[in-house]
Amino acid sequence: MAYEKELDVAIEAALKASQLCETVRADIPDSIEKEDRSPVTIADFGSQAIICRALGEAFPNDPIVGEEDATALRSSEQSEQLVQVTQYVQQQLPSVSTDDITEWIDYGNGEPADRFWTLDPIDGTKGFLRGDQYAIALALIEQGKVKVGILACPALALELAPPFNEQGLLFVAVRGEGTRVRPIAKEEFNTVSVAAATDEANLRFVESVEAAHGDQTLQNQIAKKVGIQSDSLRMDSQAKYGAVAAGSAALYLRLPSPNQPNYRENIWDHAAGTIVVEEAGGRTSDMYGKPLDFSAGKKLFQNRGVVVSNGSIHERTLAVLGEVT
Repeated sequence: MAYEKELDVAIEAALKASQLCETVRADIPDSIEKEDRSPVTIADFGSQAIICRALGEAFPNDPIVGEEDATALRSSEQSEQLVQVTQYVQQQLPSVSTDDITEWIDYGNGEPADRFWTLDPIDGTKGFLRGDQYAIALALIEQGKVKVGILACPALALELAPPFNEQGLLFVAVRGEGTRVRPIAKEEFNTVSVAAATDEANLRFVESVEAAHGDQTLQNQIAKKVGIQSDSLRMDSQAKYGAVAAGSAALYLRLPSPNQPNYRENIWDHAAGTIVVEEAGGRTSDMYGKPLDFSAGKKLFQNRGVVVSNGSIHERTLAVLGEVT
């Protein structure tokens, strides 16, 4: 298997991060605010510390482009949160110090390179705080191409046959080797395929819970024109990619919000999910059919919007988009 060491290290780190996140969520965490006013919890910081430590020790030459940094935690106003982060991380990694943890968090402040990792320690923080869906999303990018994707979804259970119906799913994809899934609590992997979403009479559409994350009116209009008549399933985080990869949904749209027409997506919000869907037989692109370009920096500067499908309805979706936009 290609990238065997990378997979072993990344899976173990993602599982430890999942355990930390679920422990924090069970304790009903306080939240603090980043400069963009989106909530960030002690679980975000703890998750990033655990994963950056593992990758940094195993692959010291690989930069990590993560979402968080420890600036806020180092401030005197947030000293209590830093103590909490340390306590939770120590449950997974005993004998670490607060200085170790802030250093590991900031290890995620790397820049894209020929080979690098991109990490969202909790994708869907608002879903995490609400008790809904969230994901720990990690991807390895080489020469602008996603080669490995790890998507841990601790709250996800799909209305499909086992193992998908168990809460807490781990998706793993390697370029050219397919996508596999297992319950987080078990070790046996199963192959994933979008094939379950090819029944034209029962197609489902998934989109973000947050209205600000897209154009929900247009997205639902597109879905109806494509032939999906059921109401959308709204879900936080890249768990939506998992739903498409497993065949629980046939289409995921994230079109630019009318309030932010020039917004470009962050790479850590999509890298892991794209390879999980593509290696399961699905397709991803921007709203014009262009492949998502992860070579342009920390954002998808060369793309507008995101279209994710089971593959069979992708061209139809793009054609409808071309007609109405």
